[in-house]
Amino acid sequence: MVVNNAMTADFLRSAYGGESMAHMRYLIWGDLAQKEGFPNVARLFKAIAYAEWAHADNHFKVLGGEKAQDNTVAAGGIFGCNKTVDNLQGAIDGELHEINQMYPIYLETARFQKEKRAEKAFHFALEAEKIHAKMFQNAQDAVKQGKDINLENVYICPICGYTHEGANAPEVCPVCGAKKELFKAFEK
Repeated sequence: MVVNNAMTADFLRSAYGGESMAHMRYLIWGDLAQKEGFPNVARLFKAIAYAEWAHADNHFKVLGGEKAQDNTVAAGGIFGCNKTVDNLQGAIDGELHEINQMYPIYLETARFQKEKRAEKAFHFALEAEKIHAKMFQNAQDAVKQGKDINLENVYICPICGYTHEGANAPEVCPVCGAKKELFKAFEK
């Protein structure tokens, strides 16, 4: 096992489960936003779903092929489909939980247990989730007024999930240092 401490391994499994569910939930909610006439909200959900995939991928890789047949993975999540405005609230609540509750504890535990790779994966996710919460809040503010969000191109770093809105991706990811060419674009 690449992870030496059981608590950090538990947290990685939980984070993997949560990020995997967020990935799928955002794809589903993106389809619903599209059907409700909010194509930019749909694009935002799909872009952030990709960032959540990057987080899950990092957590999965840090676990390093661990066989966890007898482990139950507990991960918080919102289930079901509602109106886009409600789905955005679910996304905001989930991101704020990760920012204020989950990742700070997971990060400090990995740091305390000297699990450098887990520490890096948790740090990457935490930094991206801060951006996601703001973007979802902006989208919800627009939808509450019956409008689609004004959204430029969205670029996601596949290494850390950093999310950037603008005409172009940043030259270098400010979180992990990945080059511009690696970013995945979700364009207008």
